[in-house]
Amino acid sequence: MSNTSRHPVHWLDDGQQRLGLLPSLGGSVAAWQLLRRPTGATGEATFGQMFDAPFQLWRPWSGEEDLFSTASFPLVPWSNRISAGGFEQDGVFHALHPNRKGEPFPIHGEGWLQPWQVISASEHKIDIRLQSHAFLGSPYSFKATQRFALKPDGIDQTLTVVHTGTQALPYGLGQHPWLLRTPTTRMQALVSGVWLNRADGMPLEHTKRFKRDWDMSNSVSATGSPIDNVFTGWSGAARIHWPDTGIYLTLDVSPSAEANSNEHCLIVYRPAAGLCFCMEPVTHPIDAVHLPGRPGLKTLRQGESISLHLRWRFGVHRDSA
Repeated sequence: MSNTSRHPVHWLDDGQQRLGLLPSLGGSVAAWQLLRRPTGATGEATFGQMFDAPFQLWRPWSGEEDLFSTASFPLVPWSNRISAGGFEQDGVFHALHPNRKGEPFPIHGEGWLQPWQVISASEHKIDIRLQSHAFLGSPYSFKATQRFALKPDGIDQTLTVVHTGTQALPYGLGQHPWLLRTPTTRMQALVSGVWLNRADGMPLEHTKRFKRDWDMSNSVSATGSPIDNVFTGWSGAARIHWPDTGIYLTLDVSPSAEANSNEHCLIVYRPAAGLCFCMEPVTHPIDAVHLPGRPGLKTLRQGESISLHLRWRFGVHRDSA
């Protein structure tokens, strides 16, 4: 990790796993590693021998400045892309500008583009914060916090945003983890629909008919026909399995007062080639500000907040222990 002097990694470590945070690099994650082989299923939290090399639950940071090279980064105050140069709220047009080289649309909000500060930290937990005000001309002013806490068999991850601006604005949240894949890696999530995209990646139409190797309700390979789409009607639970090791990782989105369960969305990025894929828990579809009813977005007035709480848990199949 060549940039650790500029962006020091803050490690949480309980002897079985360790999580490396990069507060100064967009509040991102450098690595999430298993140090010992789990010997029990999710919830049992038993471990065996040390790995010869840590098992990477998320793809480790390459050391580059590009946030797309990190293990994960936060999506705030909205996820993915917004078209039309911005959006209208209460009769006022709010401009948004492209914020990543090569991207024609603004992408992933602005939290990932700014340094965060450590508010409190211990061996097993850390809180980091961002105060953002009209970043690069954005209409958004907000306070965002992230909490990462090690648990016996995984981590809890919470992202909260408080609107501090005087004009009400629509908000959404998400996380963008990258996962390593082998030819046998599989992913599963109970979903009921998917947004098909235009050539520019913006939503074209919603359908409940899937290609066979897109139907994650029945488990699909992490290698297959390309996917870069939002799945809807998500139950809030997902599972990634590496059969060659027996290790699996589960994700659960905790219910919140801000969103109904049918508003959970899961963005899946399965490229045709490469060592990585993404399963991104988000609160809303791509370009939701321009979809009827603005699904999954929450309009916040000054002082109001929303949160996204994720439970990540690892385990191993008993016949692989």
